[in-house]
Amino acid sequence: MVLVLIDADSTLQGSPLALAALCVIALVAERQSVFISPSTQVSVSVLPLLFAAVVYGPFAAMVVGAFAMLADFGRPFTRWVIWTASRSIVGGLAGIVAVAFIPDDASFMRLLVGVVAVALVEATADLCLAVLTAVVRGKPLPDVTHSAARVAFGTVSLYAPIIAVLAYAYSELSPWTLIFFFVPAIAAQRLFVLYQEQRRLADDLAAANDRLEGAGLSFATALVAALDARDQYTAGHSACVAVYARDIAARLGLSEEQQHIAHLAGLVHDIGKVGLPAGLLEKPGPLTLEERRIMEEHSTIGERILANVDGYAEIARIVRHHHERVDGNGYPDGLTIEKVPLISRIIAVADAYDAMTSGRPYRDAMPSRVARMRLAQAVGTQFDTTVVAAFEAILATADETYLSGDRDDFESETGWSSQVAAVVG
Repeated sequence: MVLVLIDADSTLQGSPLALAALCVIALVAERQSVFISPSTQVSVSVLPLLFAAVVYGPFAAMVVGAFAMLADFGRPFTRWVIWTASRSIVGGLAGIVAVAFIPDDASFMRLLVGVVAVALVEATADLCLAVLTAVVRGKPLPDVTHSAARVAFGTVSLYAPIIAVLAYAYSELSPWTLIFFFVPAIAAQRLFVLYQEQRRLADDLAAANDRLEGAGLSFATALVAALDARDQYTAGHSACVAVYARDIAARLGLSEEQQHIAHLAGLVHDIGKVGLPAGLLEKPGPLTLEERRIMEEHSTIGERILANVDGYAEIARIVRHHHERVDGNGYPDGLTIEKVPLISRIIAVADAYDAMTSGRPYRDAMPSRVARMRLAQAVGTQFDTTVVAAFEAILATADETYLSGDRDDFESETGWSSQVAAVVG
């Protein structure tokens, strides 16, 4: 068999530089392999292999195929030996078909037909060896077969015309056509590899941002769960405020990021209450003046808690000021409207509305229309006019479940807090 392969390469002896160039091109191309799935990769190294098979015959194709595998040299060496042997066998079979189907004086059309036959044999042999390797390694056969077949036969229609044109130009024009074609081909493959790497990095960054966002929401929900577990009368209040605040932010045309911040800040706006004296939150009646003064400290306590959490600096500032008034008579700093963060003003409105429409042991829940009237009466003194107008536009078209905080998304957030509370408790 070896003698047959060597005899078939009558032109090989006069073209050692061309063969060496093909080997180097195949090696460089193999190093630029592109992964199209976690277990399947493809490269343009098959082009110099097919070219060697068509122009020089089976032995040259075997040499080029084996040389290309030096790109994967390393442990485990058994795998590298198997791959090298496989590529050599595939190259030899392709070369034999080329000798059988392509005469020395072939026209371009005859050359094209022969190249198609060579490419089909190369693809079939490559597929068979891939399936055999998968069987030996115990991999799922249908998945491997489908992926390998798609790569092997999908490239025949692309590679066959290219090789035919290249071989015809090589014999009729100049051997320099090798360089003029393969260099741009490898460069194009390199650009595609760089594009894939950039896309992978972008996907990884997006996934990391999603995980951070999810972690932030989980943390906020855990804090709310701890508060809800302590104050059974206001359990679910923070979840309702978060939804109202997010919707108001959306109505005002704020960015998705700001809507997300409004939602998170709404969830944790009362977290400072966990630092209040025992019995204060649970008191069934109205608070005394001293008790109210202590209660008002919850916004600064909340800021101190959140300021120690990475990424929560802005939310901590929002929580500190969610009880400020636009006329400067709020707490803890008595800021006027221009100095109060917009999201703090949003939470102030959402907080007041949900508090009024929620029942307490010492009073019944107000109807929505009464709470909305109270908000309107406090415009310009306690609440921001623009924020109240935006919330009223939402409430005017909302159904009763939304008005009372009983809609599905309220319940899902409250339920999530309850699940976390069970773990925290």
